[in-house]
Amino acid sequence: MSYLLGLTGSIGMGKSTTAALFAARGCLIWDADVTVHRAYSEGGDGIAEIRKIAATAIDSNGVNRDKLRTLILEDRTLLAKIEAIIHPIVQKDRQAFITSNPGSILVFDIPLLFELNSESDFDAVACVLSTLEMQKTRVMARPGMTRAHLEMIISKQLPAADKAARANYIIDTATEDTAIAAVDSVLKDIKRKVENA
Repeated sequence: MSYLLGLTGSIGMGKSTTAALFAARGCLIWDADVTVHRAYSEGGDGIAEIRKIAATAIDSNGVNRDKLRTLILEDRTLLAKIEAIIHPIVQKDRQAFITSNPGSILVFDIPLLFELNSESDFDAVACVLSTLEMQKTRVMARPGMTRAHLEMIISKQLPAADKAARANYIIDTATEDTAIAAVDSVLKDIKRKVENA
């Protein structure tokens, strides 16, 4: 039986870096964003249905995220429709990952874990945190990111403090050293729980 650790945090808080730290310590990582990207790619499982509601966002490579982002900003009902298509695809992929990796510590990188009320799917949840200033600096450095798009993303996410209050573990990503120490502490605690189960 695998130990399932949900890893979440608001955009720009250091989740990808933290996931890499878990991977470097032998954990297997499932990434919700990678799964969505696959569904959006040419031939992906989400293309046919997305074409029905956002045809102008589809090009020869699949879903053009910049075009889709623009459509979502123009039509506030579109995001929920896209999510209704993508979430079942993501859920199926996640279950296949669990089934094919028994007996491991599995880490699930899921930005909207709490927003989707998915915490009960995991044995524990770790939340990454940094300062608001660091968050905005990190996100605005991403290619194609605009202030309007950042504000839209943040509006869809629970406040970082709320996520932290619901998490079993907090991972401080203010510096690499604090993140490493927190990841090592989380893994030590999980291994102790697994041994004593």
